[in-house]
Amino acid sequence: MNTRTSRRAPRPEDERLHWTKNLAHGMQHVLSMYGGIIAPPLIIGTAAGLSSTEIGVLIASCLFIGGLATILQTIGLPFFGSQLPLVQGTSFASVATLVAIVGGGGGLPAVFGAVLGAAAIGLLIAPFFARIVRFFPPVVTGVVITTIGISLIPVAARWAMGGSATADDYGSVGNIALAGATLLIALVLSRVRAFGINRMAILLALVLGTVIAFIAGKTDFSSVGDGAIFAIPQPFAFGLPVFEISGIISMVIVVLVILTETTADMLAVGQITGSKVDSRRIADGLRADMLSSVVAPVFNTFTQSAFAQNVGLVAITGVKSRFVVATGGGILLVLGLLPVLGRVVATLPMAVLGGAGILLFGTVAASGIRTLSKVQYENNFNFLIVAASLAIGCIPVVAPDFFDQFPSWFSTVFHSGISSAAIAAVLLNLLFNEIGRKRHPVESEAAPTTA
Repeated sequence: MNTRTSRRAPRPEDERLHWTKNLAHGMQHVLSMYGGIIAPPLIIGTAAGLSSTEIGVLIASCLFIGGLATILQTIGLPFFGSQLPLVQGTSFASVATLVAIVGGGGGLPAVFGAVLGAAAIGLLIAPFFARIVRFFPPVVTGVVITTIGISLIPVAARWAMGGSATADDYGSVGNIALAGATLLIALVLSRVRAFGINRMAILLALVLGTVIAFIAGKTDFSSVGDGAIFAIPQPFAFGLPVFEISGIISMVIVVLVILTETTADMLAVGQITGSKVDSRRIADGLRADMLSSVVAPVFNTFTQSAFAQNVGLVAITGVKSRFVVATGGGILLVLGLLPVLGRVVATLPMAVLGGAGILLFGTVAASGIRTLSKVQYENNFNFLIVAASLAIGCIPVVAPDFFDQFPSWFSTVFHSGISSAAIAAVLLNLLFNEIGRKRHPVESEAAPTTA
């Protein structure tokens, strides 16, 4: 464990719960992000023309590396790991670029080469990237956190509709009703304080929603027994990586987006837990991100990043312990080694995940709004900064093809509403609150500290 912990006063995220609570809340984290972590290998594997068995290998590898990355991020080693309750997993930000690399004829070896090369560059620049934390006062972090929640709402909506647009029942009343029932259960249970039920409302809603889906004939467990029970991920199962300059360059842009989003997630979870997140801590977190991404292609998977939906889970449950999330990482690791358990979790209907996701992602946005409510808006330009950067961040969410005619490097960066909002908020804050500091008597807010 990182030796810095022992020299510090107790932090909210250092709370240790009973192992049964660790297990329950850790499983809740896994269930809330499971749909997100298996989506990239499904999309990329399908684009590469893989069989269902080969796609299963990709999924198991994503779970295995996601578990290792989560443990590294939460427990930490010297210079690696933020020691914050952040779940790591395969980044969705890289999917479009990796599909393009597959389509270019290089196949999965070119994909893994691009990930490995770009992640190595990201590992080198992570400490320098972390120094921008002083440019993230509450007026910036509030915008970014709000945009994280807003940008995830379409994901929850697609899950609630059934997950796959090619399915016959996609968007059916039955799917949306199932998502609504799951959401209602989560809201009701969030009000029940007896036996700590409110802290496990999402987990219980997922379980009860799955039971309802089973009764309605929308899920079955017949495929759980198919395939191997235990399997160790095989390094370079799809061949040695192939390093193509164009692929690496395009992935470096994606890595910059991932570094921006992970920084925003660390600042967001710091606001939620009430723990100080400084540039050193961000640097350690980003190094863990990039080290995991370097190892990932060796075990047949892709870039790793913090999962924003789990930031929402920390906010809604009030469970701030990083050891809970580390337990979730252990569960992911086991799921990666035991495909049979992964198939059990895979029986969760996407509509059920969508119902829970609506609440989780809405909570992230609400956390950002709460941060923005503390910003001083009198006699300064903060209102203008918030208005412009929020609108810019929402553009890719409401109009995903808005930047399609721009150069590929530009559209890759700004296709993410999170990175669009972050870049806009940082630049506008620099323009109005930093460059003009001497001309205006009202000082901008300091970087976020312990609440």
